[in-house]
Amino acid sequence: MKEETVKIGQKVVGPGHPCFIIAEIGINHNGDVELAKRLIQVAVEAGCDAVKFQKRTIDLCYSPEVLAAPRESPWGTTTRQQKEGLEFGQDEYEQIDDYCRKLDIPWFASCWDLPSVDFIEQFNPPAFKIASPRMTGEDELLKRHRETGKPLLASTGAQTEADIRHAVDILGRKDLVLMHCILKYPCEPELLNLQMVQTLASWFPEVPVGYSG
Repeated sequence: MKEETVKIGQKVVGPGHPCFIIAEIGINHNGDVELAKRLIQVAVEAGCDAVKFQKRTIDLCYSPEVLAAPRESPWGTTTRQQKEGLEFGQDEYEQIDDYCRKLDIPWFASCWDLPSVDFIEQFNPPAFKIASPRMTGEDELLKRHRETGKPLLASTGAQTEADIRHAVDILGRKDLVLMHCILKYPCEPELLNLQMVQTLASWFPEVPVGYSG
């Protein structure tokens, strides 16, 4: 079966094309949009092809018990205060969108819930990322991602073959990139199991496969 490619922004991802490198900013900006801009600048200087953030609706992603639990952080004394302190809203993402356009680097996000997909979609990102924990038991979220019509990058950390095949059945194989992932950060080289990249490619020969770390 013919191997396919996926276009993200102006770059083509897949066999025979240069490695597409995404700088994971996530929530490492610590809730500071100026720090986020510095991380974007560093990614540009390092020659990365895109930057990625994470977006969550706190009350949908965490239980009331977890959010109420004690947790010391720069933002307060509960988990809710810590999680809210790390989340960007409309103003911050407008600044990120404007800054990335000025530096000519695409950006997108891992959306952990349905409202977050709707939120990020307003910025017309070139793609969406699906985090490993959202690949199982989240069929509606997977369907909503596909409804955007954007290319999708999906991580496979902690997923069984059956889990991955089920997710791919929902997402479809067009405009999909699978990303082998080990949920250990940082991960020792001997635990990376990079042979899984070839295994995924053998399961889905028409889907580009990469690595998420």
